[in-house]
Parts: sequence; C-alpha cells; structure tokens
Amino acid sequence: MKAPAKFCFGGLPWIALALLGAGSLRGQPGPQFGGVQCLTNKEVSLLLSNPAACYQRLEVSGNLADWFPLANLPKTAGTLSFTDSAAPYLLSRFYRAWQLTNTTALTGDYLVTADGAALIQPINHATFVMSWKELMIYVDPVGGSARFSGIPKAGLVLLTHEHSDHYDASTISSIKAANAVIIAAKTVYASLPASLKTNAVLLTNGMATNLLGLAIEAIPAYNIGNSHHLKGNGNGYVLTVGGKRVYISGDTDDIPEMRALRDIDAAFLAMNQPYTMTVAEAVSATREFRPKVAYPYHSQGTDVNSYKRQVGADLGIEVRLRKWY
Repeated sequence: MKAPAKFCFGGLPWIALALLGAGSLRGQPGPQFGGVQCLTNKEVSLLLSNPAACYQRLEVSGNLADWFPLANLPKTAGTLSFTDSAAPYLLSRFYRAWQLTNTTALTGDYLVTADGAALIQPINHATFVMSWKELMIYVDPVGGSARFSGIPKAGLVLLTHEHSDHYDASTISSIKAANAVIIAAKTVYASLPASLKTNAVLLTNGMATNLLGLAIEAIPAYNIGNSHHLKGNGNGYVLTVGGKRVYISGDTDDIPEMRALRDIDAAFLAMNQPYTMTVAEAVSATREFRPKVAYPYHSQGTDVNSYKRQVGADLGIEVRLRKWY
C-alpha cells in the first residue's frame, strides 16, 4: 500500500489511497490519485491515472475498516475522473482504487445491498445493464449487439413498452442467454416473436412476481393529456435486489402511482418532452417520493443539471448525472 495523500476541505477529512490490488497485474504500474477536489456543491471530484490501461474498482470507507465498492472505472489509458455525488451527505470519506485483471467488465456505479453489490452501467438513452451476483439484467436493450460488446449475456430482460427506442427483437435475440427470462408489458408482449415469447412473462400494471432471486412489481407508466403512452400499455418496474428497491420509470408523466412510491433506494426517471416529464415535474415528483439516489435518463435535450440543482440537497437525495449520450 502506498502512503496516503491527505486532503482537507471545510474542516472535513478526505483521504485518497492509491493501491495495487491483490488481483492486479504483476509488474504493471498501479492506479494513482492525481487529485481530489471538493466542489462548490460539496461533491468530491477524483482524478486517477491509469498507466496500465486496466479496469479499476474505486472503493470507499467512512472509517478505514469497512470498505464498499463505489464504481468500476473504464480501462481507458491516461487520466480517469469520477465525481462522488454522495459525499455531501457524509461526515468523512476515504477512497482507494484497485487495478482489476478482468479483460471485460461492466463500468458504472455500485448499489450495495444486504446480499452483494449490484453494478449499474448506463448504455444509451433508456437502456442500461445491471449485474447482481451472477445475474445480468438488461433494461430495454436496443441498438444492436455491438452496443453490448464485452458484457455477459442477459439472464433477465425487462421491457417497458413497444416503442423502438425501448424494444428491438433482433437486439434482444443477440444479447440474451438461452434460458433468459423476458418480463414484458402488455403491448410489447403482444409484439414478441414466437422465439422470444417462449420464455416471456406478461406483467400488466399492478402485477408482481418473484424470480431469479428478485421481486418485480409492474408500475403504471403513461401520459396524462396526450396519447403517446396510454395507461395500461406500458410498465415501469420496481425491482427488489438484495433488499434494495430500484424504480425504473419507463416512459411516463408525473403520475400519482409514481408519487405514491416509498422506500426507493435508486430511481431511473425519464424526462424529455413531449413524451415524458418536464424537469419541473420530475423535480416535484422526486422531492415527494424521495428516492435515496436519482438517475435522470431518457433525457435527450433536457437540462439535467437544472434537475439536479432544483432537487437540491436538503432532503438527502443524491442525484447521479451519468453519460447516456
């Protein structure tokens, strides 16, 4: 272990440790912290070198005894950056980075559960992948197999509705494992070819199921005042993963069913006009049902920075702005 570099912002200790992990490549230079900066909103910006062009796992601790995964960083050579948006809500934060030997790996944020950590990788627009233990969960996969290069095959596919930015049968066929389960809303289930319908489960609004170690609830997703998304056709989902509740809004307006949600640990919230929420609607709904972490997604053309500013920090909601486009 290399000697820690210590930083102090606003009287609070922030320590960055650069480590060459037990699973690292022998003889290869390990990751080094190139800078730690407390931003004006009290988030912490980290810069790390990646001389060996390997995947890195960033870990955090509040006491230097208990460490938890924070993010997997890409194998891009040079300098990597990561912004810790949870930092404003914590008294202290210690960081360390491990060099991974994986030749392929998911990159993105971890959600630590009571039964292992889930890793969330945004792909594009409304599409993302979540890994939990040995299960790969794909949400609305579109865009062809190349978009998912290096990612293991899906064991579970969640489909919110039938629009082309959420559903593409050829992409699903190319990314799913042979025995993968597909969960589909009403209209997209009707659109599935016979080859995909064999292992598909229809969930309509209000239905729930338990499979593959998960609890899955189908939440309504619809527009109010226009016909882009009719009530009953599409789903949002609440997944319970190792005791953590993850809400995926799908294409929806600011609806009562979303505002009624409680105990949500992470929420993926669509916000773009005229198909989903405005920023103001998304802010209002977020502040009412109060997820611990909020991801704006399906947000092309939307000012997600404005969404983050308006959600604010007073309710303890961590807004994560990630690369979707």
